[in-house]
Amino acid sequence: MLGPVILAASRSDRMRRLISAAPVTKQVVDRFIPGEDVDDIVPVIRDLSGQGLELTMDVVGEDITNPAQAAAARDAYLELIDRLKPLELGTRAEMSVKLSMFGQALEDGHELALKNVRPVVEAAAEIGTTVTLDAEDHTTLDSMFAIHEELRKDFPQTGCVIQAYLFRTEDDARRLAASGSRVRLVKGAYKEPASVAYQDKHEIDRAYVRILRTLMEGEGYPMIGSHDPRLIAIAQELAHRAGRKPGDYEFQMLYGIRAEEHLRLAAEGHRMRVYTAYGTDWYGYFMRRLAEKPANLRFFARSMLTKG
Repeated sequence: MLGPVILAASRSDRMRRLISAAPVTKQVVDRFIPGEDVDDIVPVIRDLSGQGLELTMDVVGEDITNPAQAAAARDAYLELIDRLKPLELGTRAEMSVKLSMFGQALEDGHELALKNVRPVVEAAAEIGTTVTLDAEDHTTLDSMFAIHEELRKDFPQTGCVIQAYLFRTEDDARRLAASGSRVRLVKGAYKEPASVAYQDKHEIDRAYVRILRTLMEGEGYPMIGSHDPRLIAIAQELAHRAGRKPGDYEFQMLYGIRAEEHLRLAAEGHRMRVYTAYGTDWYGYFMRRLAEKPANLRFFARSMLTKG
């Protein structure tokens, strides 16, 4: 099981230096992260939206150590929103944010994160789009859900993410499905202990289906975050049974993974949103992409061997 090893490496400064220094790393990282700043990413947004795809934009970076960095993260999203405005894409281009970027782990971090994320949610609403709060490790979730609930008082379209591998998530899904909120379901990509999370892939898949059924049968708007063909087919069947039309839910996949499937689903009339990350602080995001799927790791290793 290489996944836990890779996730541990994502927190290692030594591994960060080693991988960042490898000559081949940038061209491999570019598969998942198509730019370092907003000037790089605007053409990508135009290209994907021109192909009938929707986007959720993530400015990568989680290692925030002081309030000034958290404010800079806020400003990076505000700059993105400013650049999105003339494109007039509305909800076809939304934002995903990690509250750790907004200072959640700092002293008085809950209040600081809420203070920093609120202007981003407000600015997004002004251009006709919205924000989804990404889930991080289990210790941050009570704070994330509380901020989500607070933001939805004024911006009910604010979304959140839940992770199938956590034991708590079935209860979270029942609560969120009843509230009419936008909920993205993913398997989970953090190293979590056996006391709080399933460790076996089959158990995680079964939990994913149970939770997805709850979301499809509820009053909210499900967002299916998966590249797994079997789970995608199950999601379509569950949606059909629940009487949902394609516009009543959406699929979400990562930029650079199964791009042909993005186009296939969009061509069939489904809402297909591409999670598109950009920025210079890419290391943690990149390592989780490797940990999620063995094929990603093989792709990186092969590139290191043949081009390094």
